Amino acid sequence: MSSSSHVAVIIVGFRNPADIRRCLESLERSTHTEFAVYICENGGDEAFKTLRAAIPERLSGGQPVLVLNPGENVGYAGGINECIAAAGHTYAAAWILNPDTEAYPAALAALLKRLDKGDVDAVGSMMVGEKGEVQSYGGRWRAWRAVGGSIGLFAHMSDPVDARAVESAQAYLIGASMLVSRKFIDVTGPMQADFFLYAEEVEWCLRAGRKGLKLGFAPEAVVIHHQGTTTGWVGPFNKRPKLSIYLDARNRIRLTRQMTPWLLLTAVPYILIHSLWRYARRGAWRQVGYVFEGVWAGLRGESGRPAWVP
Repeated sequence: MSSSSHVAVIIVGFRNPADIRRCLESLERSTHTEFAVYICENGGDEAFKTLRAAIPERLSGGQPVLVLNPGENVGYAGGINECIAAAGHTYAAAWILNPDTEAYPAALAALLKRLDKGDVDAVGSMMVGEKGEVQSYGGRWRAWRAVGGSIGLFAHMSDPVDARAVESAQAYLIGASMLVSRKFIDVTGPMQADFFLYAEEVEWCLRAGRKGLKLGFAPEAVVIHHQGTTTGWVGPFNKRPKLSIYLDARNRIRLTRQMTPWLLLTAVPYILIHSLWRYARRGAWRQVGYVFEGVWAGLRGESGRPAWVP
């Protein structure tokens, strides 16, 4: 048996039981079966009851499904930390999955195979859309602009991919599917919960890199990502909600302040100018305002759940 055979699968939900049920159904097809599922429902008591009634206590392969109710919305990072704490010392690796994902049957086995080579401490997946279009192999972080970039964007899952080149280029793993070892968690510490939502996995991976930990990539670990089903990030630009835009801007500023504060001189104007290019030219002026609010919140040091979020 591999040293990293037992896995804690971690999912954070927010009033989206249909997404979670679909994700669990994909896990039932996994070729690696030694895992337990931990779900943190951030949507409150009623959402917790609804989710618990909508999903089984065990998958068809016998894997337990534990649903946690933190009592309040602790955010994505906070939810992951809740699940890691609940898993205790029962696992050798944790597979963090977005609720709006579907993993290919061989995905977990491929992640574990790469981790077991022993030269990396966390492994990312090939994230694809519903038609096989690549969303990302991994992430680059351009600190002077405080912006991430998806390696492999616009490729197709059938295209050849140089895994070593991806590993050399990536600065962070895509948080929608990332397998992290116990060593990664023990050395790096928990996710920074006061990011609440967005950029938490970037900060986690950058912090790990500063501690000497390495990131891997498993191209055979294919995971479909139905983006934005909870946050509303996709869709018409002038319909995108405040939460995702505001927190994306705020947390990019927070991350810059923590990691490379001298680059605020370039990051702040870039984010503001880019918001005009992205939203204003499409008539989405309200969304421009959300970006400006988020940048200002980051500069004044706001953290955690915004006061206006229920």
